[in-house]
Amino acid sequence: MSQIIFRLVNRSGVVRHGIRRFSAEASLAVKACTDGKAGVVVGIYQKELETEDPHLTPCAEIFNTKNDGKLLDLVRECRLTGELGKFKTFTAVDRDFGSVCVVGLGKQGAGYCEIEALEEGRENVRIAAGIGARQLRDFGCKTIYIDPMEYPEHAAEGSALAIWRYQEHKAPEKRGNIPKLELYESPDTDSWIRGLFKADAQNLARTLCEAPANQLTPTAFAQAAVDALCPCGVCVEVRNQEWIEAQKLNTFLTVAKSSCEPPLFLEINYNGDERGGAPIVLIGPGITFNSGGLCLTSPDEIAEQKAAMSGGASVVATIRAAAALSLPLNIVGVIPMCENMPSGMAYKPGDVITAQDGKTICIEDSSYAARTMLADIFLHCQTNYKPKMIIDVSVMSNDIAKTLGQAATGVFCSSEYLWEQVQKAGAVTGDRVWRLPLWNFFSREVKDYSHVDLCNKGTGQGQACMGAAFLREFVPCIDWMHFDVSATGLKKKTCNLRYLENGLMTGRPTRTIIQLLHQLACPDERLKSLVPVKNF
Repeated sequence: MSQIIFRLVNRSGVVRHGIRRFSAEASLAVKACTDGKAGVVVGIYQKELETEDPHLTPCAEIFNTKNDGKLLDLVRECRLTGELGKFKTFTAVDRDFGSVCVVGLGKQGAGYCEIEALEEGRENVRIAAGIGARQLRDFGCKTIYIDPMEYPEHAAEGSALAIWRYQEHKAPEKRGNIPKLELYESPDTDSWIRGLFKADAQNLARTLCEAPANQLTPTAFAQAAVDALCPCGVCVEVRNQEWIEAQKLNTFLTVAKSSCEPPLFLEINYNGDERGGAPIVLIGPGITFNSGGLCLTSPDEIAEQKAAMSGGASVVATIRAAAALSLPLNIVGVIPMCENMPSGMAYKPGDVITAQDGKTICIEDSSYAARTMLADIFLHCQTNYKPKMIIDVSVMSNDIAKTLGQAATGVFCSSEYLWEQVQKAGAVTGDRVWRLPLWNFFSREVKDYSHVDLCNKGTGQGQACMGAAFLREFVPCIDWMHFDVSATGLKKKTCNLRYLENGLMTGRPTRTIIQLLHQLACPDERLKSLVPVKNF
């Protein structure tokens, strides 16, 4: 049974408000009446005392005044308290909108919470805007106006992420509605558009991760990157296997030779710094399917490995956002693309390969393809691009899921300054990060072998840390940050982050990386003082 809020006018002209439970058929009839009409999402803050009304946001106040106080009357009658995420949808309230969704924002004035490592006020806006936008999307609205709720950028992010659908393979007549979003009653269009750009970037990463591996091959991924970036004025170069062999990227080729799909090396150049400063290099493995090779991934997890290229997807999406936002940075995106398959050409446990710097690597587990292929990629980037820092995003180890779940992305960082910046970025975007150690303890676990210099698995426990320790051997003298997205970059499986739908790819941590780059490009004194940082 659905609950529809309605208004009745009796014969004497007196307006009465009420709640009636309609059957599913009647609900569909009401929905059909609103199809094609605009809807509006407005927010209310949680009431502090039982006897008082919830506080309306400034834009909700405008809406309420425009309609002679009807909105607040309905809020009272439905006993909405403003609790975060609680909502009601009303029809026939305003002549300009077929429906209005009133969503709770939680307590007014929420700010940074040190325990949660989260800017709660902004995250509450994302949640409320996302819940409201999705409700009106499902209600048939073709255009949805969003109350900025005092944070228009974050309202844009939450609503745009919430209404996204992946339906490339559904029949056209069965595809769901994806409405247009508009800012309601606010002059701050710059912040709104900035939020839409960030959400659009994350949705691009989600779309790439959702694509089936038989269609999104390395070649198709490269074409998708060209289509997404070239219209933004970003230079994209696609290098073939012959070039990869000439560059002696042996660790990459070791993984790639297992598949009949040819490997590709994608180089993306965004030049936003007119002064010609050293670039930031973003690296994301584009393993369009990681079966585990001869160390086959378990059947209950293998289907999700089509998103082993989520790091590469985040790099493409981040650079598109950087171009849209005109960030004054030089960025080089590097995406080595291949498949890891269990063929007769697959590399085997016990194999020994040699990296560009002469280090020998014993392959103990072929499923750890990302760390294996990145060894020579790191060395190549340092030699050819002379970067001021390297940031890589990759699916590295399931161990990270056992420790952090999907609450935060694991980060390993060789620079205290970079860690402070990315922690602030995660607090602002709501897509949090958590620092894990790069101790020599873990380095010894991957180096303490009598017959080789390194092992791609290591001994003992702590695979996420040993994966980072392995990579660190190839970036010894440069600022470096590693995002392990083995949990956060795949399908959403949690009740949190309510603006992302369960069972779909998340596109994380795209917005956090965009925010990090924005902070590095445009230092903001207010942002520096926003989040207190502790040393770990």
